[in-house]
Amino acid sequence: MGSLKVTLCAGAALATALCAPAAYAYAADGGGVSVSPSSPAPGTDVTLRVPDCTEKTAVAVSAAFESDVRLSLAAGDGVLVGSSQVRTSVRAGAYAVQVKCGEQARKGTITVHDERRPSTHASPVAPVDAGGGGTAELAASGTGDGARVDPPGTAHTVTGLVLAGIAAVAVALRSVRSRSRGTD
Repeated sequence: MGSLKVTLCAGAALATALCAPAAYAYAADGGGVSVSPSSPAPGTDVTLRVPDCTEKTAVAVSAAFESDVRLSLAAGDGVLVGSSQVRTSVRAGAYAVQVKCGEQARKGTITVHDERRPSTHASPVAPVDAGGGGTAELAASGTGDGARVDPPGTAHTVTGLVLAGIAAVAVALRSVRSRSRGTD
C-alpha cells in the first residue's frame, strides 16, 4: 500500500511540473516569451512572462502593443512580468515580440485573432446574456406598462390570509370525511 501512495504522489508531482507551463501560451518559435491570453482580440489586455532572465527589468517591444511593455520581477522566481494592451487598430495575424534580456535577445510571437470571428473555447468563459424574456423591459425601466412600483399593501395581505384560511378549512373537511368513511 505504501508503494501505491509513493507512485500516486510521484505521478501527481510529475503532472504538476509538466502542466504548469501549459497555463501560458509560449511563443511559436520557443523563444521563452509567453503571452496570456494566447490569441487576444484587438483592445485586449495581455500579460507577458519571460523566465530565466539575468536582468531585474526589461522592455518588450511589438507592433501589436499600444506601447512598449515594461517587465519586472514578479516574485523571487526570476520571471519577468508585464502587461500591455493590444492596439485596437491592429489587424489579425502574427506579430513579433522582442525582449532584450541582458546580453541575450528573446523573441516570440503574439497571434491576434479577428474579433468578428470569435475563437472557440472548450468551455464558457463569460456569463451568457440571456435576458429576461418579456419581463426584461419592465424590470429594467421599473415604470413599464403594468409594472408595479409599490410593494403589496394591506389589501393583498388580507386577500392572502383569507385564501390560506379557505385552504386550511378545505383540508380539515377532507380529513374529517376520510376518517368518517374509514379510509386513509
